[in-house]
Amino acid sequence: MGVNVPALRSHNEALVLDLLRTAAGTGISRLELAERTGLTPQAVSKITARLRAEGLAAEAGRRASTGGKPRTVLRLVPSAAYAVGVHLDRDELTTLLTDLAGTAVALRRRPVDLGAGTGPVLDAVAEEARALLATVPAADGGAPGAGLPESALSGAGLPSTASPGAGLPGAGLPAAGPSGEGLPAAGPSGGSAPPTGFGSGPRPGRVLGVGVAMPGPLDHRAGVPGRVTGFPEWAGHPVRDELAARLGLPVVLDKDTNAAALGLALRPAAPGSFAYVHLGTGLGAGLVLGGAPLRGDRTGAGEFGHQTVQLDGPPCGCGGRGCLEVLCLAAVERGELAEAARILGAGAANLVRLLDIDQVLLGGRVVLAAPEVFAAGVREVLAGLGLTTPVGLTTGRDAVAEGAAWLTLAPVFGR
Repeated sequence: MGVNVPALRSHNEALVLDLLRTAAGTGISRLELAERTGLTPQAVSKITARLRAEGLAAEAGRRASTGGKPRTVLRLVPSAAYAVGVHLDRDELTTLLTDLAGTAVALRRRPVDLGAGTGPVLDAVAEEARALLATVPAADGGAPGAGLPESALSGAGLPSTASPGAGLPGAGLPAAGPSGEGLPAAGPSGGSAPPTGFGSGPRPGRVLGVGVAMPGPLDHRAGVPGRVTGFPEWAGHPVRDELAARLGLPVVLDKDTNAAALGLALRPAAPGSFAYVHLGTGLGAGLVLGGAPLRGDRTGAGEFGHQTVQLDGPPCGCGGRGCLEVLCLAAVERGELAEAARILGAGAANLVRLLDIDQVLLGGRVVLAAPEVFAAGVREVLAGLGLTTPVGLTTGRDAVAEGAAWLTLAPVFGR
């Protein structure tokens, strides 16, 4: 069997970049990189020299000597590249711009009606993404947005095969003002195939692409939604390709819960297997097994809300009866949050028993409006069944949008 040298080089560079990412501000030495990757010191030196030349890594001082020569440490350069994350919910659109480390540096939010039609809704998505892209400053100190593809700012169509990373140099982005209200930048967060090599990869300031997360079911590979509960007009619409043509940037489409789970899985000390359970305008789950999102062969895994838990229960928009989602949302609408938490706990128990996961993480706007009620209710159900799996809470309302940006960023780090 032959050795694919370019792919191997790309894989090794991704390993090194990911270690630089997880080392964050403390940095990491070349010797430590060699020890943790299994690469030779010479190979690490060559890789880090290329990354420095391409603006992706920089020296960050020296560590105090412990008897030998002080070690020079390296760090990731977050301003080397950017990505846009989009959370397209049933009634709200959130867009944010992140740097290469996944830290949100600008955020916009506006109401949207998913039932208004694919055209008007995608118009809104493109408009918000362009507004964020226009804030990226040029490397030479020129006007924000200088150097971006013209289509990204004007909306003129480009082929969906636009080069990844098409963008511009820049650093220190200002927070972009959203339509109608001022919002602070979101905080940082934490697979896909590894990148194809940094010889043609991200350069300083490039916008790598746009990640879009929306309710499922959907076909992640084809970039088209399925029959979104209550919004059948979205089924089969080429969301990914249409937005890529409008923006002139690569676009990745995934389910909202999968995106959030990916972002959470890339945070430091994330458990190896967990379920992210999202209760907002709908109910779903993102599953992470072995450190990677589980989408399934047909990308249909994680339809948590459509477990049948009451055979003769009320009809659900998915066509079934007695689904977890319809029962849980009905309890929320009645103001019976403790009952909603109990129903959520029953579904979480099914996941724990089926997958033997390490943790259940709860999120979504309904959960975050009464976090302790939901956490306590789910814990009580699990404990009553003798299940000891920990139950945690996500800490911010923008986990889906942050995860959407990671749909584009993660392959750079081989994740």
